[in-house]
Order: sequence, then structure tokens, then C-alpha cells
Amino acid sequence: MSGNVFLGIDVGTGSARAGLFNKQGVLLASAKHPIRTWYEAGEIVEQSTEDIWAAVAASIRAAIGQAGIVASDIAGIGVDATCSLAVVDQNGAPVPVGPSNDAQRNVIVWMDHRATDQTERINVTGHPVLSYVGGKLSPEMQTPKLLWLKENKPESFASAAHFFDLADYLTWRMTGSLARSVCTVTCKWTYLAHEKRWDESYFHSIGLGELTENAFERIGSKVVAAGTPLAGGLTSQAALDFGMNAGTPVGAGLIDAHAGGIGTVGASGLGPLENSLAYIFGTSACAMATTREPAYVKGIWGPYYSAMVPDLWLNEAGQSAAGAAIDQLIHMHPASSEAGVLATEGGMSLVSWLEQQAVMGGSNLSGAALRARNVHVLPDFLGNRSPNADPDARAIIAGVDANRDVSGLVDLYIAGLCGLGYGCRQIIEALKEQGINITIVVASGGAAQSELVRQILADTTGVPVAVPTSSEPVLLGAAILGSMAAGAFSSTSEAMDAMSRIDKVYHPGGDDIAQYHHSKMQVYRLLQVADWEMRQLMKPL
Repeated sequence: MSGNVFLGIDVGTGSARAGLFNKQGVLLASAKHPIRTWYEAGEIVEQSTEDIWAAVAASIRAAIGQAGIVASDIAGIGVDATCSLAVVDQNGAPVPVGPSNDAQRNVIVWMDHRATDQTERINVTGHPVLSYVGGKLSPEMQTPKLLWLKENKPESFASAAHFFDLADYLTWRMTGSLARSVCTVTCKWTYLAHEKRWDESYFHSIGLGELTENAFERIGSKVVAAGTPLAGGLTSQAALDFGMNAGTPVGAGLIDAHAGGIGTVGASGLGPLENSLAYIFGTSACAMATTREPAYVKGIWGPYYSAMVPDLWLNEAGQSAAGAAIDQLIHMHPASSEAGVLATEGGMSLVSWLEQQAVMGGSNLSGAALRARNVHVLPDFLGNRSPNADPDARAIIAGVDANRDVSGLVDLYIAGLCGLGYGCRQIIEALKEQGINITIVVASGGAAQSELVRQILADTTGVPVAVPTSSEPVLLGAAILGSMAAGAFSSTSEAMDAMSRIDKVYHPGGDDIAQYHHSKMQVYRLLQVADWEMRQLMKPL
């Protein structure tokens, strides 16, 4: 098996995972290790690079042990991570980024919204670079967070030698290379990949002019394509930490959702990339479409050049709360504790148990949605990322009664899934208005493992939903980067075609189901209007 295995590393919000794949994309073994997260008032969410590194190392060692391979079998390493901001000093030591002043807490997590004010101030400048993020930055992006850091933690900002997107931090620590991935800096830092440059005027206009010094060395002087082999490969220290061989090729990384895209939309036999929407359904949801020419879609990030698939433009939409919204809904209901006990007794997760209850006695998966006839959910607990680009939007739950038993909880759960599906439908509609015709959704991510979720997504959007054969498409996407770094394939497209394939397609239900979801979609739009109008009424107070 020597030299025929590729390691994919995925750092999500709650855990680090490692997966080992062969050249056909078959998962040989995987393991994960939890990551600690700190939450504070002011929408502050932080993590630690040291804790993340330890979790990565633990998951790699466990996966290698499970696979029964030796280090020399691994030909290449690929990495993906959340688009969180990691800050270190000249010696690589962590720098504190929040009110705690704890240096170990040196990561501002993607979902942290502390920089909402800075985001609004940047957006009103109307700078031309904003046309490449759908017209508006999000507080989840990095330049608003950097401006917050400069204004609120000036000593940390001044002492920071390097600001990294988390995937770039990991590849730097693995190899010593300061090269950034075109994916991370284009999607979250305003790098203009189609022109291969940063825009100095943008940074000066928003008050971050010092970042332009020395060819932007603090945020990335060198930008390379995802999967590009970095420096001399794995350093001796990283190899020691991972239980691997020094010099093992390491590819430039991707944002985690984009790795899911690489692991799915290029699947063998799927059809033209331009008609596929990669929908990565996890804590949040990312929806990504590729085009041959740039498409400017209001409220949807991009167009980004070569940010996911080389030489193609990417439009990136999403929902800030997806799996997190479902979790919030479930635990708001008075029957959640009772349902949790019943699920445990049945040896199931709470969500799996709720799904079992939802389809019990039903003729098909589509029919489960009928339980939510009178319950409606606008699931914008963390704002509306796309297509409204409204971080102040909030959730609305309508139609609930005094039912406190588990049947009411199941109804609420189904209504939440429908709400997320309608959000995806709005994204598809916004793309279509700009000539991007989505004919199939390729679903991946932990929350998309459910057959009920897949069918409801097909029914609510009116578009077939395909799922890949791999149970770990995000890890597979990272492993594809490892295969590129190892030189196993001549192109990313060749690697995607060889290592990914489609397993099953879920088609939208018939006319009655379509009409049902059309009516609920109208309610969803009414709730969006009501949320906006309520906020306007309360704004002067």
C-alpha cells in the first residue's frame, strides 16, 4: 500500500477529523477529536490554535492506527478548516484576541459577530472590491474582524506578525510555508484572484493601511492554488506530533465547505459543473455554484476566481445557522428532555429519534413534511447570510400551540427543516436571476446524512438532490488536495472524477407536495417581511 494513501484533515467548528483514502476515493479509516470553544457576551466566540493542533494530531494518530497502515503509506496531506481568524506573533506564539486577554484564545471563530459595527462602516464605503462579495461584507469575514482587533485590542494587533485563515495557519505550522490558499484569501480577505493582487486602496480606505506594508506580508505575500505542494512538506516537528514521516507533501488548503464542494460537485457522471449546487449542511450551510464567466449576484458572495475549482468562478451563498438552528429549535421545546431520554433508551441520537417519529406510519418521506402544515419557522437565529445579506435578521416561529408533548417537538423539527429548505430555494432563485441555472443539488455534511433531510430539501427547493457515495465528502475533498500535493493526478478535475461518485438521487414529490411547499414558501416570505418590519418599528426606541 506504500504511497497510495492520502490523508484529509478537516477542522470544523466542534472537532478536528482525519480521514485516510485510497486513490479511488474509498475511506479506509477516520477519527475525530473535540475542540474547545469559548462563548462570551457581545457575540464573541473564540478557540485556541494549540487546542486545535492537539486535536488534529490526536485524530491523525487514531486514524492511522485504525487503518493499520504505516506512515510511509501516506503519499500526501490535504487540509480544510472553518474560515476562522488565527493570530500569532513573530515567534509563532498565540496572541490574545478578546476581552479575556488569554493568549491561548487566539482564534476568532467564523460565527463570531463582534465586528458587526465595523462591517457596516466598511460596507457604506462602497469600495469596488465589495462587488466581489455580493455588494456587502459579512461580519464572518476577516477584514471587519481585523478592524475590530485594531480598535479594541491595539496591543494585540500591533504585536501580531501573522494573521491567518485557520486552514493557512495549519499548513504553515505543518510546513513553515507562509503561502496562503487562493480559496481563503479570495473568499474571506478581499484578495482579487482574477487579477492576482490585493487592492491597497481598500485597506487604506477602511483604516487598515498598515497591512499593505512589505507586500502584505502579515496577511499573505504569496498566494497559491489549493493543493499546491508547500515548501519542503511536513516538518520534523509536525511529523513527530502526527506520527508521520518528515517531508510528506502537504497541499495548500481550503475552507471546509469548499472542500465539501471539491468532494462532491465533480463526482463521476454528475454532469456539467455549472448546473450543480454544492450544499454542505453542517452547523451552518454553504451553497456553492461555479460558472465559466463571473456572475454578480446581489447578497451572494463572489464571484471568486479559482476559489474552489481552478479557472472557474465561484458564487458562495449560505445560511449562518443550519444544523445550529435545528439544535436551537429542539432545545427550546419543553419536550426536548423527555425526547432525549427516549432517544438514549433506543440507542439513537435525538435527531435520529425525531426523524423516526416523523416518518412513523407515513407512506413516504415527502409526507412527513405535512406534519408542519400549521407550524412555520424562519430559522435566521444568526441573521440571513444569503441572499439578503442581513446579519441583523432574526428567527420567527409561528403557529405553535400549547402542545408540550413530543409530537409537538417533532412538528417543530419538521418545520425547521422546511424553513432551511426554503432558504436554499431563495438562493437558487437568486442565482437563476443572474443566469445560473441549478438543475441538481449535491448535498453533503453531517446533517445531510439523513434520508428525510435529503427528501425535504428536494421537495422544498423543487430540485433533485444527489448524495455522494462517500460518507465523508468534506474529508474526501481534503484528501483530494493531498493527492494533488503528491502528484497523483494531473489536475484537480481529474482527481475529483477519479475519487468521487454519486450514490443516489432524491427527486421532488408530486403536484400535491409541490403545491403544499409553494404555500408554505409564501408564509416563509411573509415571516421575512414581518421580521424586517418589526425591526424597523423598534429601531428608534
